[in-house]
Amino acid sequence: MSQAAPLPIPAESAASEARRTSASARRAAVLDEHKRSFLRMASHELRTPLNSILGFSEIISAELYGPLGAPQYKEYADIIRASGQRLLKLVNQILEIARLEGHVTDLDLQPESLDNALDDVLDGLKEEIAVRRARVEASGRGALPLVVADPRGLRTVLANLIQNAVGFSPEGSTVRLSVTVQGADVEIAVADDGPGVDPLDLPRLMRPFEQGESALTRRSEGAGLGLPICDLLCQAMGGRLRLQSAPGQGFTARVRLAVG
Repeated sequence: MSQAAPLPIPAESAASEARRTSASARRAAVLDEHKRSFLRMASHELRTPLNSILGFSEIISAELYGPLGAPQYKEYADIIRASGQRLLKLVNQILEIARLEGHVTDLDLQPESLDNALDDVLDGLKEEIAVRRARVEASGRGALPLVVADPRGLRTVLANLIQNAVGFSPEGSTVRLSVTVQGADVEIAVADDGPGVDPLDLPRLMRPFEQGESALTRRSEGAGLGLPICDLLCQAMGGRLRLQSAPGQGFTARVRLAVG
């Protein structure tokens, strides 16, 4: 028994559906822009009181205007300062997400030295690496190639990836950074010996504000914005970020950028 041919969709119905889809897309775009505007406004408003909290807590901790008396006061001032720094980092990350999701156009793409960028990043993370008793080994350091990147963006990507690797690896472990030239591209791989992540969780780690069920996200104090920022920055610089992991097999982030 032959099947009846499907009835044709009237042209008017198809046009109505297209209009509804277009209107829905416009509403979604407007909502996204409202969300980004709110995030920018809220983040800027939070920065002013945070600067006061950080500044005055540092003055109190240093006992700049005389001794505090009980030693607990100095300890509490240090806790206030450390908490304020974590909150300021979150505020800055939210601002960066809002900026990048708004299709930022102020990146200055140019040939950039990976060696210089890596030196700056490792210098900035020196204390954190020492606290974890970790080592960062970069093969070929001193003769790394140039890449086409925004100087600040490249340092942000490297810092986030190395910081993640150090933070989620066992204390005293080694984070390995390798760089290979593949045709017109350079691949930067940052690998650790941490607990690893279920491959099904990897896409979730790239979405802002989402916490996966993996060890990587459960142990994190932040809002899970480091990897999404890296992903958006890589795209804005004409590259891409790929994640590779499995439970018990560590975690590897691979950044691909054009040769400089």
